[in-house]
Amino acid sequence: MTRHKYSYQPRAGHGLPHDPLNAIVGPRPIGWISSQSQQGQRNLAPYSFFNCFNYTPPIIGFASSGWKDSVRNISETKAFVWNLATRPLAEAMNESSASVPADRDEFALAGLTPVAASHVDVSMVAESPVNFECRLTQLIRLQDAQGGELESWLVLGEVVAIHIDETLLENGIYQTAKAQPILRAGGPSAYYAISEDLRFDLTRPDARRG
Repeated sequence: MTRHKYSYQPRAGHGLPHDPLNAIVGPRPIGWISSQSQQGQRNLAPYSFFNCFNYTPPIIGFASSGWKDSVRNISETKAFVWNLATRPLAEAMNESSASVPADRDEFALAGLTPVAASHVDVSMVAESPVNFECRLTQLIRLQDAQGGELESWLVLGEVVAIHIDETLLENGIYQTAKAQPILRAGGPSAYYAISEDLRFDLTRPDARRG
């Protein structure tokens, strides 16, 4: 069967109503990041370029387009918290994305409860069922293929403490769908949820050979 593909070079523009890149690489988990300035000002913001990059030690990271308050805070204090964004918290998460002055507390703006972390000097979202306390490992300014610096930064942090609502553990196994995580898709407003009905399992070839 012959496939007809729409092709373009990103530097020349995509020629479509909306850039398809983040719809193709998606849906993506949300980096709902809380941080704190050296002066103690709380900050909370969602980032759609987020993921986990290493098991041992666990390292997570997010990318920020622009030197935003989160990046500045983390560069100064070397710490942040990731909070799981769930369907019941979707509207609050969205409110925390508002562009407001650095002295505005997004916890208050979104009607969320800050609670002190145990290992880093950053507030966690009390309503979130999962929180990762992190210490900065690398702060990397991204570059293009020609070595030109971009106005984007990758923040990587080692997870030093994890907090999980015990209702999400069944026989010691974390129940992903039960947590109702939300995922960012393409376009200006698209998100997705997940369901246990959509689950399927695959066993790696190496495991089958064993």
